[in-house]
Amino acid sequence: MMNAPTFTTLDISLVKLDSQNPRIKQFLENYTGEPTSEQISLALSDSGTGDATTSYRTLRESIRVSKGIIHPIVVNHTAEGEMVVIEGNTRLQIYKEFHESNPDGTWAMIPALLYEQMSDYDIHSIRLQSHLVGPRDWDPYSKAKYLFQLSEVQYMPMSEIISLCGGNSNEITKSIDAYKCMQGAYKSYIEQNDMDFETREFSKFMEYQNPRIKNAVANAGYTMEDYAKWVADSNIDKALSVRKLPDVLKSDKAKAMFLKKNLTEAEKVLAVENAEQAPKDLDKIPYEVLCNELISRFDNMGFREVKMLASEQSYAKKRDAIWALSDMLQEMIDNIHRFEN
Repeated sequence: MMNAPTFTTLDISLVKLDSQNPRIKQFLENYTGEPTSEQISLALSDSGTGDATTSYRTLRESIRVSKGIIHPIVVNHTAEGEMVVIEGNTRLQIYKEFHESNPDGTWAMIPALLYEQMSDYDIHSIRLQSHLVGPRDWDPYSKAKYLFQLSEVQYMPMSEIISLCGGNSNEITKSIDAYKCMQGAYKSYIEQNDMDFETREFSKFMEYQNPRIKNAVANAGYTMEDYAKWVADSNIDKALSVRKLPDVLKSDKAKAMFLKKNLTEAEKVLAVENAEQAPKDLDKIPYEVLCNELISRFDNMGFREVKMLASEQSYAKKRDAIWALSDMLQEMIDNIHRFEN
């Protein structure tokens, strides 16, 4: 149990920005030695996505107009006597920028919750609550990077990670595995080809963690290295399109288009093929009627049919269609719950 903090105002010149902040650590790894305040400032305002840059500018303007912050930053007073930001790096940096441009303004002192000699566990707890489940989300790549650090560098038990940030072990494991894919096969390929490391591609590696996608790639004779190359070369141009990859890889024409151009173009080829084979006028049937029909068919499905779906290669197309439907239904259910809340 951490000690209660003291609400105070701190001299911004005495408070250090946190170079270990997971949202900017990837950016700072391009530098050697201890990063300067200017380098951290650049990382905070440009952490890899256009959304991050826009959010930084929006927050900066809001603080300027309001002449201060509503939520105090969280600071750890370490055993070495340093005061380090645990939560609020961006707000502190904005104060520093405003103080530099307008030293006669009100920016020299910043509201803060000051903790004394926080433990590593307490620091992780605040970061996770603030940025994995709180209102100020890190981008998905930075979240995964932090979860990787906790799980596989600091060896925090999965049960503790779950208790701190919620979620479930499957989703956390998928995030960590997606991060490792990017740091392994993806990073290796882009370095060999003098390309930029794009953290915004993380969602495509999250999709790859779906067993149906992994198995489809392997069954078609490809590897994770091939998948990383497809992402880097923009053959996989949209994360949501990855769910069509199993069908694309089974169609000679669609696969050829995918390898030549991208998944979006391959889907068009696949759509033409499916249209030629599909019964007519299905698009005119209400989806609730189709749902009820599927419920009835699956409910009446015999054990032999289920066993064939599980084991027979000749049933692969039907099996993949069921998995694709399952993924889409789960996404729809999640969206419905989100609006309900």
